[in-house]
Order: sequence, then structure tokens, then C-alpha cells
Amino acid sequence: MKSFRTYELAKDFYKECQEVNLKGAMKNQFERASLSVVLNLSEGSAKPTKKDRAKFYFIAYGSLRETRALLDLAGNSNLNSKADKLGAHIWKLAHNPGGS
Repeated sequence: MKSFRTYELAKDFYKECQEVNLKGAMKNQFERASLSVVLNLSEGSAKPTKKDRAKFYFIAYGSLRETRALLDLAGNSNLNSKADKLGAHIWKLAHNPGGS
């Protein structure tokens, strides 16, 4: 994806999430939520209207919040600053999706 900073941040966040040690259902849900951030940013960026793009960006933001909740439950704060930075980027995109 050409020149999409938020997407690049999300990919980096996803890769770091793969290193987090969780067990069972939490691990599965954490992997799915962190992947969902990347996939929804990608899908949203391909939508033709602002409304459609914003919808997917808000879903990505919700998935990121889900990863934060799982990290909180696991007592892991290592990725908090990266999640906050990514969250700020996604929030901006969701409120100003650009284009037509």
C-alpha cells in the first residue's frame, strides 16, 4: 500500500503483538483483533466514499481498543504507547477520511 502511514504503523503494531505471550482464548482473540486493525484499514482505504472509509476506520479503531483491553487484562503495558500512537492516527482518519 503506497504512502499510508497509519497502515504501516498498524502492520508494525501487529508484528509486535505476535510477540505478546497470552494463553488460550485471550491469545486467539488478541491475534484476531490485532489483525483486524490492519485489515480494516486496508479495506477502508479502498472504499470510494468518505462514509464507507470512515466506517472501516472506526471498526479498525474498535479492534485496536479490543487489543488494549486484552493487554490490560493480561497485565501487559509494553505496547500501550504504540497503541496510543496508532489509535490517534486511526481516530484522525475516521473523523477525516479524505477523498470524495
